[in-house]
Amino acid sequence: MGTYGYAAPEYVSTGHLYVKSDVYGFGVVLLEMLCGLRALDPSRPSEKLNLVNWAKPLLSDRRRLTQLMDSRLEGQYHARGAFRAAQLTLKCLAGEPKSRPSMKEVVEALEQIEAMKSKSKSREARRDSPSMPRGRGNSPRSDGARTNSRGR
Repeated sequence: MGTYGYAAPEYVSTGHLYVKSDVYGFGVVLLEMLCGLRALDPSRPSEKLNLVNWAKPLLSDRRRLTQLMDSRLEGQYHARGAFRAAQLTLKCLAGEPKSRPSMKEVVEALEQIEAMKSKSKSREARRDSPSMPRGRGNSPRSDGARTNSRGR
C-alpha cells in the first residue's frame, strides 16, 4: 500500500504496482531533500500543498531552481550538481512508469553527481595549495632550487 504523497500516480489511480513505481516514491524523497520540505503539508499555501505539483515546473528551469532549493543548503552545493539532481528528480517523477529511470540508472546518476563534487573539491585543493611559481623555462628541482631549461 502506497503512502499518500509518495505513491506513484498509476498506483493511486489503478491500484497496480510496477517495477518503477518505487522510483516515483524515491523521486519524491529526492525532491524533499532538495527543497527541505515535506511531500504534503497542509500548513503550506494551497499552491505549495502538494510539493510535486508545485516543484515540477521549477525542476526543469536552471534559473528558477534556486527558488526550490533548501536555503539551509546555500553555499554547500554547486549549481551544476544541483541542476543534475533536479533533472534526475524530474525523471523519477515522470507520470508514466516506462518514462522513469531504473533504480540502477538512478544510482549511476547519483554517483556521477557525487563524482562532480569530488572533482570540484580536488580542484579547490589544488587551487588553494601553495605552489612554487613556474616561469618560462623554469622547473622545480628536488632540493628546492630552481633551474632553467639548460639545467642551471
